[in-house]
Amino acid sequence: MPNVAAIERSRHGSSIGQPVTRREGHLKVTGQAGYAADYNPPGLLHAVMAVSGISRGRVTHLDVAAAEAHPGVVKVMTPANAPKLAKSPDDKDHGFMFRMNVLQNDSVRFANQPIAVVIAETLEAATEGVALLRPRYAEEPARIGLDGSAAFALQAVGAGAPAKGGIGDIEAGLAEAATRFEATYETPAQYHNPLEPHATVAEWDGDKLVLHTPSQGLTMAQGRIAGLFGIDPANILIKSPFLGGGFGAKGLFSGPQVLGIMAARFVGRPVKLVLRREQMFGPVGHRGETRQTLRLGADSTGGLTALEHNTLTTTSFYDDFFEPAGTTSRHLYASPAIATSHEGVRADIGTPIFMRAPGEAPGSAALECAIDELAVKAGMDPLDFRLRNYAEIEPITGKPFSSKALRQCYAQGAARFGWASRPRAPRQMRDDDGLLVGWGVGTATFPAMIFPSEARAVLRVDGSARVEIGAQDMGQGAWTSLAQIAADGLGVDYDKLDLEIGSSALPTGGIAGGSAGTATAGSAIHHAAADVIKKLAALATSDERSPLFGAGNSGVVPRDGRLVRQDDESRGESYASILARAGLAEIDGKGSAGPNPSMQESYAMHSHGAVFAEVKVDPDFGQIRVTRLVGAFAAGRIINPRMVRSQYYGGMIWGVGFALHEHAAADPRSGRLMNANLAEYHVPVNADVPLIEAILVEEHDPHVNVLGLKGVGEIGITGTVGAIANAVWHATGVRARAFPITLDTLLERPGDI
Repeated sequence: MPNVAAIERSRHGSSIGQPVTRREGHLKVTGQAGYAADYNPPGLLHAVMAVSGISRGRVTHLDVAAAEAHPGVVKVMTPANAPKLAKSPDDKDHGFMFRMNVLQNDSVRFANQPIAVVIAETLEAATEGVALLRPRYAEEPARIGLDGSAAFALQAVGAGAPAKGGIGDIEAGLAEAATRFEATYETPAQYHNPLEPHATVAEWDGDKLVLHTPSQGLTMAQGRIAGLFGIDPANILIKSPFLGGGFGAKGLFSGPQVLGIMAARFVGRPVKLVLRREQMFGPVGHRGETRQTLRLGADSTGGLTALEHNTLTTTSFYDDFFEPAGTTSRHLYASPAIATSHEGVRADIGTPIFMRAPGEAPGSAALECAIDELAVKAGMDPLDFRLRNYAEIEPITGKPFSSKALRQCYAQGAARFGWASRPRAPRQMRDDDGLLVGWGVGTATFPAMIFPSEARAVLRVDGSARVEIGAQDMGQGAWTSLAQIAADGLGVDYDKLDLEIGSSALPTGGIAGGSAGTATAGSAIHHAAADVIKKLAALATSDERSPLFGAGNSGVVPRDGRLVRQDDESRGESYASILARAGLAEIDGKGSAGPNPSMQESYAMHSHGAVFAEVKVDPDFGQIRVTRLVGAFAAGRIINPRMVRSQYYGGMIWGVGFALHEHAAADPRSGRLMNANLAEYHVPVNADVPLIEAILVEEHDPHVNVLGLKGVGEIGITGTVGAIANAVWHATGVRARAFPITLDTLLERPGDI
């Protein structure tokens, strides 16, 4: 059977833009892709964490003797004997560093905190050893939830963004408004649940460490480990070629990963530590819950006069991370008066961290519901209201957006969905089974970011190529998209290119987070390829024997394993010929990339989109089903439409979970999570996934980075949650202002549905 992808690449003359299938797909479906926990070095021991059953207090007793008497147990690591670290795990050098709980004392800060590690010859023995520890505690009352302690004003949120921001006079804007609206929306704590839990396989050789562990940021992990253990970062080799999902949980090095390294040093043998599913709830981060109050006003034409967005959110008692939910309102809609602020509440929980679309996901959920409610109150169609008010320039900074792209998203999404036939009033549509049908819309947005990165590229005399970068693939398709960028940059056939990623020994690939992975690593690869071509061109154009002699470096371009003259592509020479005549087996180049301060100061950089949702609601029982989602997104240059659509689908499915399913429930008495498993912590399954369509709206943004790339991994959540909530209102006439929307929300007012 012919290779269809190869035929299309040949026809179009480019790898970029082609729907190439996953480069690593065969390895994954045949079980040959090696994840961290698949590695089993000789002499391996297994470690299992014992975790706290209380939320606040200290451990007063562990029956270490009983556990170590188990025939398979080798050692129990506790605060009394754990290896001392070179640096306190509570020290923070920068905003991308979080405090850890790694057996440095007997205090308990949250439920599920590690309190000991049992190391044994088998996983079963280690698990049984944990059960034998039978911990006792001096327990203190748990402080849980948004009302568990006093609120306080914040200076910064997220990764250091100002907690307050805005322009104009809110009270004056509200006073001038013909229509005013105020409401409070709540979003729950949510926990990362990638298919692959955190896993560590650690091997020490003196002061040298080899570590197999999933990481979204290899260089940052390397630096964190080096500081904690007092060793040279060059002595640390982290291998992470495949990640089974991350969603932010694997972006920053976590306490359980450190415990695995400590355990290996403690016993002097390789150690594997893999979190159980319930242990993912606490020590490796989550999305903090929020309570968001919005006040909005609109004039008689439907133009916004004021937009105020206040967020109350939780963090732990021992560290700071505050969900930046209000930041979305700073740039999405145009208003002469905007005010956003954040307050924090401390609770006896593990510290929240970045979780897919941090800030934007809960913030856009509240904002899109409030915008919808104001539009309806003003007597306008919700889509027309958004078209009237979306920002063509960033309101606070005055920087221009690629605003035409968002208008196209609205237009193309609405046309495909059939929005024009939507009745204005709620409860006007039913299907053949008598179910209430509702349609809703939400605007999607996510910043276009890029992090510092480096890459190395090599061209060989046989026409093949190799690219090296310490990037990560957590399922988004980096193995494929980065190879496409490299193949085009080097002018070689995609199938003749070797790509190496997923190791800290390679040039730093930045962070696979913030929807910036492809832009970050891809830009460095592009520059590395350009460096190779520049060197190759210098060889050819300075050689009198070459048909390119005298063309100058800028006068040649790479084409299918050849350099050709820009002014006459019939004149050229193969890479093999150029290298062979120079007596070289290969030629290499290096490249780096990162934020461009000049462009960032001049332009507002975002991906845009619009999501349209259809829901059906049982009028007797209040059961909600999302039956159709159409998302239209503009995200700059598209490297691989197949992978991009997959990311959009994943984001929109996550939006379904956010809107209708996902909710971590804490016992207010003990602070323990009552649903720390995938049976009761609900996420969408196949039966919950509706008909989904993602429209790739064409956009050319020359300012965002050298390749014109924007992120697609997180934007699909934003817009979707609000669209679903707004569709529920359109079906039932009931406004839900707390997520997830459950049937009791619709049934609490008899007769409403």
